[in-house]
Amino acid sequence: MRRFLRPGHDPVRERLKRDLFQFNKTVEHGFPHQPSALGYSPFLRLMAIGTRSGAVKLYGAPGVEFMGLHEENNTVMQIHFIPDQCQLVTLLDDNSLHLWSLKQQGGASELQEEHRFTLKGPPGSPPSATQVTAVLPHSSREVLYLGTESGNIFVVELPSFRVLEDRTITPEAVLQRIPEDNCNRRSCELVEALWEHPKNPDQILIGYSRGLIVLWDLQNNKATHHFLGSQQLENLYWQRDGSKFISCHYDGSYTQWPVSSDNRQPEPLENTVPYGPFPCKAISKIYWQTTKNGLPYIIFQGGMPRASYGDRHSISVIHGSQQTAFDFTSRVIDFFIIFSSDPAAEFDDPSALVVLAEEELVVIDLKSAGWPAVHPPYLASLHCSAITCSHHVSNIPLKLWERIISAGSKQNIHYSSMPWPIDGGTNIAPDPPQRDLLLTGHEDGTVRFWDASGVCLHLLYKLSTVRVFLTDADPNDNMNTLGEDEWPPLRKVGTFDPYSDDPRLGIQKIYLCKYSGYLAVAGTAGQVLVMELNDEDTEQVVDHAEADLLQDQEGYRWKGHEKLKTRDGPVRFEAGFQPFVLVQCQPPAVVTSLALHSEWKLVAFGTSHGFGLFDHQQKRLVFVKCTLHPSDQLALEGPLSRVKSLKKSLRQSFRRIRRSRVSSRKRRGGAGNASEVQEANAKFDQDALQEMELAPVQRKIEARSAEDSFTGFVRTLYFADTFLRDSSRHCPSLWAGTNGGTVYAFCLRVPPAERRMDEPVRAEQAKEIQLMHRAPVVGILVLDGRSTPLPEPLEVAHDLSKSPDMQGSHQLLVVSEEQFKVFTLPKVSSKLKLKLTALEGCRVRKVTVANFGSCKTDDYSENDLAVLTNLGDIQIISLPFLKLQIRYPCIRKEDVSGIASCVFTKYGQGFYLISPSEFERFSLSTKWLVEPRCIVDTPEVTSNNHVHNKSGTDNAARKS
Repeated sequence: MRRFLRPGHDPVRERLKRDLFQFNKTVEHGFPHQPSALGYSPFLRLMAIGTRSGAVKLYGAPGVEFMGLHEENNTVMQIHFIPDQCQLVTLLDDNSLHLWSLKQQGGASELQEEHRFTLKGPPGSPPSATQVTAVLPHSSREVLYLGTESGNIFVVELPSFRVLEDRTITPEAVLQRIPEDNCNRRSCELVEALWEHPKNPDQILIGYSRGLIVLWDLQNNKATHHFLGSQQLENLYWQRDGSKFISCHYDGSYTQWPVSSDNRQPEPLENTVPYGPFPCKAISKIYWQTTKNGLPYIIFQGGMPRASYGDRHSISVIHGSQQTAFDFTSRVIDFFIIFSSDPAAEFDDPSALVVLAEEELVVIDLKSAGWPAVHPPYLASLHCSAITCSHHVSNIPLKLWERIISAGSKQNIHYSSMPWPIDGGTNIAPDPPQRDLLLTGHEDGTVRFWDASGVCLHLLYKLSTVRVFLTDADPNDNMNTLGEDEWPPLRKVGTFDPYSDDPRLGIQKIYLCKYSGYLAVAGTAGQVLVMELNDEDTEQVVDHAEADLLQDQEGYRWKGHEKLKTRDGPVRFEAGFQPFVLVQCQPPAVVTSLALHSEWKLVAFGTSHGFGLFDHQQKRLVFVKCTLHPSDQLALEGPLSRVKSLKKSLRQSFRRIRRSRVSSRKRRGGAGNASEVQEANAKFDQDALQEMELAPVQRKIEARSAEDSFTGFVRTLYFADTFLRDSSRHCPSLWAGTNGGTVYAFCLRVPPAERRMDEPVRAEQAKEIQLMHRAPVVGILVLDGRSTPLPEPLEVAHDLSKSPDMQGSHQLLVVSEEQFKVFTLPKVSSKLKLKLTALEGCRVRKVTVANFGSCKTDDYSENDLAVLTNLGDIQIISLPFLKLQIRYPCIRKEDVSGIASCVFTKYGQGFYLISPSEFERFSLSTKWLVEPRCIVDTPEVTSNNHVHNKSGTDNAARKS
């Protein structure tokens, strides 16, 4: 049989690969990109969010999540739950209606699309005749009422979506019951709102845009009451007992209307302009909520004075003498109130206000004094400041985890203690097997610590580096402070703040040691901060050190931004990670690589000019190494000028490189010298560099010129205890890889613990390897005598890893963008290589070592390389033989930012940004899988549950 097998085909290995590797996109973390619609079911206690890309996402108790996607990818305009059912209806901007159901399969619930339907008019009718503007799911659960732009109200049967033409409510039928002197044909154009009577399901309230409101009797097919408003209507809302309703209007006013038992023409009880008398913006949606103490809650969107506050996104809450206008930093999409849904209850008694803004979800506790915000367990606004980098740490020790949570809880004292009010469904997923952290660096100089153990990405703690530096903003400023006489009574809520005080504060690299509690963060202006976890607030001086990476070389002049100015004297820091030393790179260029060794108390950092090593125990610079090539003129240019666009800067950058390559060929022909290199005039930042590097361009495989730009750019740094000088003695070492395919190796002499503070750390360059193809080095790894990657610092000391084999010969793995190459140590002779670009036509973007366990047995696991390419593919390559195991398509090759943002975990999972506000989580392992698994049971329906089930609707989402 052997001769019939393909060369290299091993059936045993193939079976093992099936037990080890499996690709799944499991869950989306963060806030939905471009939300467009909001719905809520008091019956199921589930919330639904629709997006412009056609996605529908349902959320309940933490861990209860469902997602559906319309095939059309059109914008979701409205979402309505069917009363007392596990069903909902969505309206898209192409005027199609879709029925979704939660169905149980395999012991868990799934969201499935059941039917779709588009309302069609008679032949020759204009599109407005059937353009749906309002949807009312009736409490009978048998029909939908669809209001249209033409004023017709169509009745559609559920679940078949069959139009019941004999029950259509036409404008002509409505006008028959209204006096001619009060109304004309245009009064019945465009249905703005449809609401079912809270006590009588045979009556619905119809609101037309020109101000006419009609109470329609469904049994007798006639209007019983009509109400004439003087202003353009925006929305309606019933009072709980059905004795009156409230209407809101385009001029920023709202009006209360009584509903009498006879057919007398009703007059409005009260007309109010809450922020008058000057012209105000429209109130697009309103709630009237009754309470036991007699004072109602009036909650509405908009209504601000047009001239002074017309650009504000606000929702106002009025309760007796209390009035607050909650001010959001992004546009309000929609909102709803959580109140008593018990039909037997006499009062609404609202408990929470839930607001969907364009960039975040905000929940306000209406029960507590001051109406504080509720800390959300999911739907976190990841991009409250733009994400600039991310770092994942697996299997966090319990002690460190508790200390981080403790520090975070002290930051959340201003949040409400109310339990999360949207608590429908049951999470039946198994508990996470370990504690994982995802750290995100942001443009405003903050680092956020997220609980990435399970389905819900939950914020544990926020660290700010701003206090170390002098900026224009005072960190003690409170944006929420209001004067007593402030009017309107605006109060900022939410965390979304896209503006940075200084772009140089941006975090570019993060490295956390989970065993020692040391944290290193590096930024845009060459700043490297080393921090230690402290459980108490302290006031301390941050030591400073400078690292001159140019080493006074002549002919170079930095033309970029200045370094950040630091605060003199002691600085007060909150409990948590507190900086104790700052290393400032000169020139203050973006830090491109970072490594921390907490056992040796060393931190290494690299920029486009070189790299350095700092002893953070003695607070002393060990050495710096300049990697700049004479042609690297672009490396001396600073960040992107604020007035120039990124696109223009990228275009100029490509032109410069093209000219530089042409001139370099001329120089090789004997003409000109280095001084003739044309200097670039525009400035561009790290983002432009990243975009340029990651552009998925195919090219001929050839050796790159040593004079190509950015050859000195340090891409990777790596600490290892290995054999560098001879095969008999191992020593600490630092390895650095550059954009020009050069690998530097330094021998380090770290004094023993008893003399650590007395003797300096010494470094000496031992090796310099130049890859022939000069491709950028993206990863360096040392394998021990068992061909196992060396353990992390302090991992062996905590009994979480075997001691490395120091008897057999070690191997060095150098990963460039184009190939993997294994060298023997200490001779550094080539042993094995895999030419990825030549074979696959792709380039390496990210690489990490991942441990894969078998799903069949706990006794077997292996270490492999997880590789992300510029085509968006993920490849798993075996160690140490560099055999391709499997390939999975993961990210679209056009999604440059998604590829750049990808981060792998130690156990074969990963995250990448699918939008500025969302991480897609994926798994390459059969054993480690984090995905939603939940169930929604249908509660029992009471006989009169139609009472005030809020099966009313409006087109506020369409208008906003």
